[in-house]
Amino acid sequence: MSQLFRNTDLNPILIELQTIDSTNNYALQLIHAGLAQSGTGIFTHEQTAGKGQRNKTWHSSAGVNILLSTIYAPKALPVLHQVRINQAVAIAVHQFFSQYAGDDVRIKWPNDLYWQDRKAGGILIENIIGRPDSMPGSGTPVVKWCVIGTGININQTAFAPAATRPVSLKQITGKTFDIKTLVQELTGLIITQCEKISTRSNADQLAAYNRILYKYNQEMQFRRNNQVFTALVKGVDEYGQLILHHNGADEPVQHGEVEWIID
Repeated sequence: MSQLFRNTDLNPILIELQTIDSTNNYALQLIHAGLAQSGTGIFTHEQTAGKGQRNKTWHSSAGVNILLSTIYAPKALPVLHQVRINQAVAIAVHQFFSQYAGDDVRIKWPNDLYWQDRKAGGILIENIIGRPDSMPGSGTPVVKWCVIGTGININQTAFAPAATRPVSLKQITGKTFDIKTLVQELTGLIITQCEKISTRSNADQLAAYNRILYKYNQEMQFRRNNQVFTALVKGVDEYGQLILHHNGADEPVQHGEVEWIID
């Protein structure tokens, strides 16, 4: 059973579900059925097969956390610039969580929300690529639709042993939050930041993203091919690659190429 409601302040359409396998799957089904509207948020109280990056799953207790997918249709965004969606969403998620959790909130490249050295949430974006509507048979491929999945720990206080350094907003603040109110707020912030892509320069957005990057300008240990090395985190470049400085040179790193080692 689902419920449809509208937040008149931020004006997103929100679809509320009691339980679903994955809000991202639900959003993708709406798009493929021709029923999607840009700016719609789908959230559920329980997710039975939540998605994470690189075919991982996202586990959450029922009724206590944000499990949200936001549908967004960019304005003629070339595929080569799709990383800007990731940056805009990260900025929105950071803005949302830091309002309650304070200054220790960061985005751990490429997709994790961190408070201090603990994971508070994650982002999974699935894009649908196509040709511009004005040139359906030709033209540079563009991002037609984005399904922006966000899972954020809010009121959960007990986690599975396999969870990686988890933390929730309730553990940080000692307060219990109304999930639906937070979902409305987060959906509005995500859409607002995505809309800024068309008016904000690549350089300005990248600078804003790097300012909230976990361990920016700090040395960290990483693992690659079972080898541990120390490198300075220089930031993320315009292609979404992490730039690490070690052995006297800057090196761009792709998603999945290295593993962070956090004590």
